[in-house]
Amino acid sequence: MDKIRNQSVENLVQVVAKMNSADDVYNFFSDLCTIKELQDMAQRFEMALLLKDGANYQNVAAQVGASSATISRVNRCLVYGNGGYEKAIEIFKKGESK
Repeated sequence: MDKIRNQSVENLVQVVAKMNSADDVYNFFSDLCTIKELQDMAQRFEMALLLKDGANYQNVAAQVGASSATISRVNRCLVYGNGGYEKAIEIFKKGESK
């Protein structure tokens, strides 16, 4: 985690955390990222959701169309990471139940 922490990353994280609506975040990401970058991030989050729900690599690959290397990376982050996916999944699932 210390490898990614610098003032530029801190500024980015803080501004996203302070945005008041999904539309604000959507518009910012649309301006900030290429379509491919945004699709890749969304795909990784989808993989994390599937893996957290117990899907195996083959099912994830079939549903999302990702390589086993990318699925493995997401899974490693779920198991050994900083808890970012878990927190995002928790927030997402709370939003789904409303």
